[in-house]
Amino acid sequence: MKIWYDACTGKHVRYGAAITERLRQKGHEIIFTLREHPDTIPLAKYLGLKFEVVGRYDPSSKSMRLYKGLLRQVKFCKMFKDEPPDIAISHGSVDLCRVAFGLGVPIISTYDTPHADAVSRLTIPLSDVVVVSKAVSENYLRTYGAKRIITFNGVDEVAWMRNFKPKVTYDFGRPLIVVRQIESRATYAEGLTTDITEKIAAELTSLGKVVFQARYDREPRRGLIVPKGFIDSANLASQADLVISAGGTIAREAALAGTPSIVIKIFGGMHVNEYLASKGFPIFIVNPEETINCAQKYLGRRFDTNSLINSLEDPVNVVENIIEEIG
Repeated sequence: MKIWYDACTGKHVRYGAAITERLRQKGHEIIFTLREHPDTIPLAKYLGLKFEVVGRYDPSSKSMRLYKGLLRQVKFCKMFKDEPPDIAISHGSVDLCRVAFGLGVPIISTYDTPHADAVSRLTIPLSDVVVVSKAVSENYLRTYGAKRIITFNGVDEVAWMRNFKPKVTYDFGRPLIVVRQIESRATYAEGLTTDITEKIAAELTSLGKVVFQARYDREPRRGLIVPKGFIDSANLASQADLVISAGGTIAREAALAGTPSIVIKIFGGMHVNEYLASKGFPIFIVNPEETINCAQKYLGRRFDTNSLINSLEDPVNVVENIIEEIG
């Protein structure tokens, strides 16, 4: 079958790479599209993917965000007007869902972000199947009009973190603390007036070398290591002595790799992180004012997570089974 995967962020690229590599091995033809967004193109090149860039992300205003999305949809319509794909897959691509729905193409959506209300409203009702961790309530998904929900006993990041081997070794010094900047330009972050992650990163310099993974502005920050170029979060998280974030992909990549991971409680809907913590992974969810004390407690402690990660289900297997069922 001809299968279309669209990636909108770095995580989508990593997840899509794991899914489409498995499907390619099964003989399916893959069309991998992505939008220009911090890290999408560098990560796709790093992973050796064959991809096509369609449009870009511009969060400068609501109208511009909408406009750029509509441009992508028009381009997709032109791409697929004569030969639509047999199946469309994404991790919450609004543009893929709208175009695939309009063309009558079955849609598989992976999902793990209950706090992303806008994306949920625009993708879940159009999806034929939603693949989601058991950490997320099925009843919650049904409030968005989910037609069919398939749950798995794991988290998305198992797809690439099981048996993960770093391809690059980083030499930033020790102890190495990684702070991932909050995604301040996402729709779900509207209303935030301060960047708590940058403030905490500055306070952590007394404990070790702090790599501040900025999202958009990669200008130097006093006392912090701000990489200019692309750095793969999975590689970095697996080598760090501590990872701190507002709860995104890097938090779970670190915990699965045995690196202590602190999640600053800023957004709601962190069910997937709580699920990992309940399974015994080193992921610790704290209020902002508790971050430094927690960092002092866990900095440099390594956790053996091999048996824990092997007990989790790989979501790629679930997606593969759905493809076989549809085919």
